[in-house]
Amino acid sequence: MTDIQILVGSVYGGALMTARAIKKALDADGYSVSVLENPELDDITSDTVPLLVCTSTTGQGEVPGNLLPFYVALREQLPQQPGRPFGVIVLGDSSYGDTFCGAGELMEEALYETSAHKVGETLCIDALETMEPESEALPWVREWISTVLK
Repeated sequence: MTDIQILVGSVYGGALMTARAIKKALDADGYSVSVLENPELDDITSDTVPLLVCTSTTGQGEVPGNLLPFYVALREQLPQQPGRPFGVIVLGDSSYGDTFCGAGELMEEALYETSAHKVGETLCIDALETMEPESEALPWVREWISTVLK
């Protein structure tokens, strides 16, 4: 059994709902998944399990308020996570142009600075095209986890 931590950044609940759907599906597949709605740096420094960031984007490509303290602490303290696998699912609105899914880019950059290892491509889900983000996220996360476990 593989443990997975999902770090959630959510403004209106879409990313949280998506993370919970992922947890439900992966738990049924035999994984042990933790959904961290208000993650703290200690949540990732005490183990080396794969991380999945599931976040929406707020403002002009910014990290949502509930994930912001984690992001700031990560950037300031840079706890080294050499080789730790991570993936990113980010929800956004393409009408925002250059800042579309910006929170995912910020989280990815911060995790790279800790020497974590990104697995797979970032999944960007556009609110203008997808009303149920979990419908895109579930197939992606199953492929992501199979890659993580190789």
